[in-house]
Amino acid sequence: MAKFGKRTTAARAAFAGKHNVSVTEAVALVKDNAKAKFDETVEIAMQLGVDPRHADQMVRGTVSLPNGTGKTVRVAVFARGEKADEAKAAGADIVGAEDLMETIQGGKIDFDRCIATPDMMGVVGRLGKVLGPRNLMPNPRVGTVTMDVKAAVEAAKGGEVQFKAEKAGVVHAGIGKASFSAKQLEENMLAFVDAVSKARPTGAKGTYMKKIAVSSTMGPGVSVDVASATGNE
Repeated sequence: MAKFGKRTTAARAAFAGKHNVSVTEAVALVKDNAKAKFDETVEIAMQLGVDPRHADQMVRGTVSLPNGTGKTVRVAVFARGEKADEAKAAGADIVGAEDLMETIQGGKIDFDRCIATPDMMGVVGRLGKVLGPRNLMPNPRVGTVTMDVKAAVEAAKGGEVQFKAEKAGVVHAGIGKASFSAKQLEENMLAFVDAVSKARPTGAKGTYMKKIAVSSTMGPGVSVDVASATGNE
């Protein structure tokens, strides 16, 4: 039998018997038991009734969390000329064209979000096998292929979160830090759930949101009552 440290044992005891709790109780449990020596990320995972292998059941989108993520996001932008200058002025960390492509092909991926102007997609397209699996490939559906690079960079820096259903129909994301107030975390969580709800694809049949769970980086997870999170109590 695995042995757990005092912190893990205490957290498991606090979560014992807690299932399908309200959003408020879930946030309180996770926040109160996030006691690692660093500021843990609070994460949400949602099991959806979709099979993203089918195009009409793919779930993806973005949401600007009302209280940000608490994370410093590094942004790379593929652009030339005036648009490159615009990206730099907006706070982009890395801006380039073929030179940036070569850097990435060389194995250096020092960013969390990638944005491109439409004319750069011929260059960016060569990086599909590298950026795609990391969910970093620019995509017009989530606003990362755009001529308005200023707005895209500012949104990424300001707490915008991208989400995409994985093979098993699971969507997950960080919705803040344990140091956030309970109210801030609750607001962020409800905003994220609402965005995923609105992204329901046309091919989704039956129950769309099956399960919701919240956890911190080092802590156990707790299941959340779906009706509490969607406002359908």
